Amino acid sequence: MINIIKFICFILIGMLYGESLYAQDKQTELLIIGGGASGTTAAIQASRMGIATLLIEETTWLGGMLTSAGVSAIDGNHQLPSGLWGEFRNKLYQHYGGPDKVETGWVSNTLFEPSVGNQILQNLASHKNLTILYNTSVVSLQKDDDGWRVGVVRNKKRQLISAKLIIDATELGDVAAMAGVMYDVGMDDRDVTGEPFAPAQENNIVQDLTYVAILKDYGPEADMTIAKPPGYDPQVFDCACDISDPSGDSGPNNNCRQMMHYAKLPQEKYMINWPKCGNDTYVNVIEDSPKERVEKLKEAKLQTLRFIYYIQTMLGYKNLGLARGEFPTKDLLPMIPYHRESRRIHGLARMALHHIADPFHQEAAYYRTGIAVGDYPIDHHHYKKPEAPAIEFLKIKVPSYNIPLGALIPKDVDNLIIAEKSISVTNIVNGTTRLQPVVLGIGQAAGALAAISLQHDTPPRQVNIREVQQALLDASAYIMPYIDTKPADPAFQAMQRIGATGILKGKGIPYKWANQTWFYPDDPISQYDLLQGLKPVYNNLIDFAASGEKVTNLYLQELMRAVDPKITAEAIGKAYHASGLDGNKPEPDILTRREIAILIDYLFNPFLLPVDFDGHFIP
Repeated sequence: MINIIKFICFILIGMLYGESLYAQDKQTELLIIGGGASGTTAAIQASRMGIATLLIEETTWLGGMLTSAGVSAIDGNHQLPSGLWGEFRNKLYQHYGGPDKVETGWVSNTLFEPSVGNQILQNLASHKNLTILYNTSVVSLQKDDDGWRVGVVRNKKRQLISAKLIIDATELGDVAAMAGVMYDVGMDDRDVTGEPFAPAQENNIVQDLTYVAILKDYGPEADMTIAKPPGYDPQVFDCACDISDPSGDSGPNNNCRQMMHYAKLPQEKYMINWPKCGNDTYVNVIEDSPKERVEKLKEAKLQTLRFIYYIQTMLGYKNLGLARGEFPTKDLLPMIPYHRESRRIHGLARMALHHIADPFHQEAAYYRTGIAVGDYPIDHHHYKKPEAPAIEFLKIKVPSYNIPLGALIPKDVDNLIIAEKSISVTNIVNGTTRLQPVVLGIGQAAGALAAISLQHDTPPRQVNIREVQQALLDASAYIMPYIDTKPADPAFQAMQRIGATGILKGKGIPYKWANQTWFYPDDPISQYDLLQGLKPVYNNLIDFAASGEKVTNLYLQELMRAVDPKITAEAIGKAYHASGLDGNKPEPDILTRREIAILIDYLFNPFLLPVDFDGHFIP
């Protein structure tokens, strides 16, 4: 819920720093506030699409949780190398010498030094259409008929930025709050979201946050032990070596060495981001002022220093010390904490648990509007908040999923797009949409949405959803979470497009720490199943006959003529030829799902039929 008092304070700040204090010295089409994971990919995508883009960031780095917060062990999407996430990962492979060189810890397939991640992202963000202002904070925000006027402070100097469109890519959704967007904080009421695992009543409890640390091995003879931090109690960390899987039912499994290798990075460095009796901390700073946040976060830093001291003294790793030169900070800790949760806006689409668990059988067909994908479990951290309801989030089983475009667009404020973790999802769903590759994809989609909105001079809520999705496909991004369709496959776009119409549906499977959805491109399909997929798209197929037999060339051609009675055999032949298929195969030859997707996509392109933000076809 909006904190009314603090929202009024935001407005008063805007009045205090009125335009009279600024020079009208910067104008841009698109202003992105926050250079974190989503802000960076939004800026790259929009600038590549020809949009004059200005990105402002409070620190001197790009990447947010991946870099500035030090969470440089990627969670999920290893088999879904979507868009800029895949591009970033390939750059890591090139830097370190291949995929095996970044599989250094058991928590992830991709681990890297935060400083290297920042360098790669800054290189990717080098574009003639993109300007980046570091050390820049927003202090006021005003909206009028021409767009937005944003007061910022950069290196202690005030500037006024005019922009037609804004993307809020801040870590906690601060711009959305300043703009008056309705939002939620904390756990939802189960009767409101329809999620049986949610508590009976809403509360303001958020996930634990973490001040990550990067340690380096300085050699067996080195003693890097830090001074004993205030409030240190070794008993707090008694279960730190328990590496048992929280998603399973096994008892404690203590292995201190394996715990330390949880997030071992290249170059003999170690990421310390350990939940069980580790350096997670409960503190809710979401609606606090910047000064209040700094004060509260001191405890999070202290908790991490206490854990480091425990590792050095009780576990015997005195040779591991805070890595020098990793972060440009005096205390050698990251520039920002790792926020797992933020404000969650009220958007045109609100993604709840049932939309992930069973996407093809919901009243709102959000899957048709997908713009980013994820495969990580629903992972919440509540170890440090005893009052949190006892919900076993990791045992809520779901397949991989996609995120609807409407989740990025506020219901109540135009010309503002929301990215990072503040999109319109429930608290439970945030446990999976918060992960790094998903947020990178959210940002890329926000950039594509902004570009198309500006190119057509229309508010984001009025864009053609299919145009945004196609822009993402052209950037090798997934819009459907199909693990067995890869961007290098010549049929990738056709299968993704037909998947997004619902004509051919995949099968979702909850699977350990990397959930799956399969398209099965090389399998046949029954006449009945294909017809059921086509009927919502083509009303004239209501009375067409179908059996349980597999779809053959002959049956598909009859079906094509039923869709369009004017279609000629010559047109069908051209479709087969252009698609690299043989239209003269004998009737018994059975077609695969890949072949059917290619032919339907080429001949009819049902993907061009517009859908609304609920995924319903627009008549």
